Amino acid sequence: MSDLPALHVAIDGPAASGKTTVARLLARRLDVLCLDTGAMYRALAYLALETQTEADNEAALCRLLLAGDREIDEARLQSNAVNAIVSTVAAHPRVREMMVARQRAVAARGAVVMAGRDIGTVVLPDAPVKVFLTASVDARVERRREQLAHAGVDVAAHRLREEIEERDRLDRSRAVAPLVPARDAHVIDSSEMTPDDVVNEIVALVTAARAAT
Repeated sequence: MSDLPALHVAIDGPAASGKTTVARLLARRLDVLCLDTGAMYRALAYLALETQTEADNEAALCRLLLAGDREIDEARLQSNAVNAIVSTVAAHPRVREMMVARQRAVAARGAVVMAGRDIGTVVLPDAPVKVFLTASVDARVERRREQLAHAGVDVAAHRLREEIEERDRLDRSRAVAPLVPARDAHVIDSSEMTPDDVVNEIVALVTAARAAT
């Protein structure tokens, strides 16, 4: 499908809803770029911890964002310490403004599947395919446990549940770009679906969107 016109696919959803896995599989199926915007915020949170920068210091975080440009492995991005502050880091208006500018610059270069929490509402509001991927808390806890185990991190299920529920609260209540489905997003509950099932459903949406242009 790489010879088709450039297409932007926005995939939003709460923590551990499976959006990153689905975005990667979908991008591979469509043969386009995949951008996990959540990893961008996690990377900044990690840099804040590494440099002992306070998570509520917006100006210092912006300076880190301008200076930091290196790869950070998955285990560090998924660490408990990063999980504890990433919502605070991501809530700063100026941080989000700078991140959105970078994300839009990526999209301006061509087709992309972009996963995050405000892609359809803020980053790519004109994306022809918008998906809001959700799942039950139980399903999300199990998925996060598997993801962390793959990264070499072991966390108890009850602690993950607390972290996910708190992350949901913070993401939905923040003043800037709160976690909500775009009005024209297709809501998919993936609780009982495999990643491939979800990808197949989104591919059908992509096909319909292309047929409409």
